[in-house]
Amino acid sequence: MSTIRELLTASGYSDRAIEYYENRINVGAIENPDAYCRHTGSCGDTIEIFLKISSGKITEAKFQAIGCAGSFCSGSALTSMIIGKTLEESWDINELDILEHLGNIPEEKVHCAHLTVTTLRKAMSDYQHK
Repeated sequence: MSTIRELLTASGYSDRAIEYYENRINVGAIENPDAYCRHTGSCGDTIEIFLKISSGKITEAKFQAIGCAGSFCSGSALTSMIIGKTLEESWDINELDILEHLGNIPEEKVHCAHLTVTTLRKAMSDYQHK
C-alpha cells in the first residue's frame, strides 16, 4: 500500500509542496480577522483566507480549504509568502510566484494557485474598502 507522500510524489508534487500538505502549514482560522474572504473556484474547491494586519503589514495569515492537495499546498505557500509583507507587496504575488515557491504541482492543479491568489486579493480589497 502506498503512502500519501508516495502518491503525491507520483502525481507530480514537489517535496516542498508535500511538506506543506502533510504539515498543514497555516491551516486554521483567525478569530476577529482584519481581512477575510471565502471564495469558491470553478473547480468547486473553496478557500477561506484570514488576515491580521498592523501598520499596513500582514502579521498573521491562515486559511481553510475544502478541496484537493493542490488547494492546501497553494494556501500554505501563499500564507507563508505574505506574512511580514505589506498589502501592496502581497497584491503583487501571483500564481506563478506560488508555483515557483512550491517547486512543482501537477499541471491540472495549477488553477489552485490562482484560486488562492484570487481569494487573497478579494480579502485585501474588502479590507481596503472598509
